[in-house]
Amino acid sequence: MSPRGVAIPDARARLFAAAERVLAREGPAGLTNRSVTEEADCAKGLLYNHFADLDDFVAQLVLDRFERIAAEVAPLPQRAGSGDVRENLADAALVLLGTTGPVIAAAAVSRQGAAQQVRLAWEAGAPGPDAVEVALARYLEAEQRLGRVGADADCAMLALALAGSVHHLLMYGDRAADGPALVRRLVAALLPGV
Repeated sequence: MSPRGVAIPDARARLFAAAERVLAREGPAGLTNRSVTEEADCAKGLLYNHFADLDDFVAQLVLDRFERIAAEVAPLPQRAGSGDVRENLADAALVLLGTTGPVIAAAAVSRQGAAQQVRLAWEAGAPGPDAVEVALARYLEAEQRLGRVGADADCAMLALALAGSVHHLLMYGDRAADGPALVRRLVAALLPGV
């Protein structure tokens, strides 16, 4: 364990990574200050040095992960014209699920204070699930201009259907294990002529 009073570099990142491991192993019910700090091998007070309370910690974890997701999918429209359209879409949509996405979502919705804080941050413009939807729509529009997606395709609605379906899988974590196969099937159904 880190000695008391010694600065821990990247404490937030260390606590977030520890929380993901706890969530993957024990689910939202196992997420406590103690379980996170023990997993991170640091003093129990460290979490409260960086966050107001456990709800704030969970909210910041969710917001951090969505910021990473948004950054990862943002370049998707620049891939227009390269690779397979369906694979590009499926790969981008699956970023939302990630390896720990479902358990992080479960933690957020299981804590009312965290859920409210996340919602308010999204309303204020923090990246959220809509970042994936926007990237998917822009990508489809770019492919449409190149003729790789039909001229009659409603790109915004295709993006909404795909992002919404992945969000559904995210919120119902027990189906997330089948996520990659389901997302690929959905993309094939949404874009049969591609």
